Amino acid sequence: MLKVLIVEDEEIAAEKLEWLILRHDANIVVLDKLDSIKSTVRWLENNPAPDLIFLDIHLSDGLSFELFKKVKIDVPIIFTTAYNEFAVKAFEVNSVDYLLKPIKADDIARSLYKYEQLYQQKNTPSLGFDVNTLLEAIRQQQIPTKAYKSRFLVKLGQRIWSVPVEEIAYFFAEDKLIFMVCTDKQKIPVDYTLDQLGEMLDPALFFKANRQFIVKINSISSIMPYSNSRIKVHLQPPEPRELIISNDRAPLFKQWLDQ
Repeated sequence: MLKVLIVEDEEIAAEKLEWLILRHDANIVVLDKLDSIKSTVRWLENNPAPDLIFLDIHLSDGLSFELFKKVKIDVPIIFTTAYNEFAVKAFEVNSVDYLLKPIKADDIARSLYKYEQLYQQKNTPSLGFDVNTLLEAIRQQQIPTKAYKSRFLVKLGQRIWSVPVEEIAYFFAEDKLIFMVCTDKQKIPVDYTLDQLGEMLDPALFFKANRQFIVKINSISSIMPYSNSRIKVHLQPPEPRELIISNDRAPLFKQWLDQ
């Protein structure tokens, strides 16, 4: 019985990944779903090792490669990533498997088949890759200047129109859906995950505040200290739910504000 650990900072993406895994094989046991480096280190230090880890590259408190500097990991890793095809070649040359988002059922089947062939049948103890080599391979990719999304084609009822980025205030997740909130207070569903939006949007203008919100710099009406070194953010248009930035992400948020 295969025991897997999912490390993914977006709740919707984590639930979808779990569903795809169990759809492939209902006998697989998902031990837990974690959303940060800090929580994953704590889990690995206090639980028996899983057989396999699905590991997102971008977590709420940094790049997941930091995990390997904090805790010994001797189990196979399948990275999940929103990197473009030209960048994920770095994972191939380092014998690390990956799933390119958005993840599909066939992708899960391919990766689990590879795991079975390499590790279950041959009893290979671990991936045995070098994190620094992997990072250097990624840095050396011929990455072109990225063009960020300037507008979104949206549909509301029978109406279809294009919304310029300038008219977007923030995005949020609710009831397994993602919504765009415009400066005129319109709330419009969009067919992207927060991770996908994070890759599309200019990071100088947008910041992923937590697992529920991506905020635009000029949508922030005020910020204030909150308990345990966290930050409370007020948005415009007003958002009824509290937007709290964790103490792990607070330094990144302050750095973003100070660009």
